[in-house]
Amino acid sequence: MTTFVSANLPARHGFFTRAGGVSSGFYTSLNCSFSSDDPLCVRENRARAAGAFGISPSALLGLKQIHGSKVVTVTKPWAEGEGSAADAFVTQIPGLALGIITADCAPVLFFGDNGAIGAAHAGWRGALAGVLEETAVALRNLGAATITAAIGPCIHQASYEVGYDLRNLVVADAPASAAFFLAGRQNHFWFDLPGYCANRLSRIGVEVEILPYDTCADETNFFSYRRKTLRQEPVTGHQISIICS
Repeated sequence: MTTFVSANLPARHGFFTRAGGVSSGFYTSLNCSFSSDDPLCVRENRARAAGAFGISPSALLGLKQIHGSKVVTVTKPWAEGEGSAADAFVTQIPGLALGIITADCAPVLFFGDNGAIGAAHAGWRGALAGVLEETAVALRNLGAATITAAIGPCIHQASYEVGYDLRNLVVADAPASAAFFLAGRQNHFWFDLPGYCANRLSRIGVEVEILPYDTCADETNFFSYRRKTLRQEPVTGHQISIICS
């Protein structure tokens, strides 16, 4: 059985765990990324995630995520694999679901007071590039006056050691962002990715909730790219986060 955690967003939504799928090995079990794994397994996993909300797999849209800031406004559904190269999308079309794939990056789901929805993939690169602000702009262009957002399971500060190079880029953009780094071993820091994302959204008037799940620390429930890297494993799966219109 698929399982997901949710926030206080009015729209149907869920941040899925890795449980309840058909994949095996490093992808056990609800791997929802077509970047690797058996496509038949991924297709079944995504169908199960869609089914949790009573929607057909064809209504669940995805993107070719690239760690950038491009946002797509969905005006009509597309076939599997035909999503744009982008890291966020928004829509007002009833009956569609937006799905974001992550394995440590922050999945951020949005709801506008006019019923518009959005979903964004925010690693540090995308967040620094402005993908979250651009998603809010796209929702406001659809007529949303008030926007709420939820940051789902992602890597948290206690698990996310980074170097000076990353910190310098983030702080150069906004010196106050130094508050999201704690000093660690020499020339290394512990980075609060969800806190950083929430701060960027709060500064533009978006009310934000951070869910307390650390993907790297919780192997039972979540895939993690950082954990895979530390263990020198060849691959890892990815969880999906979905919001429905």
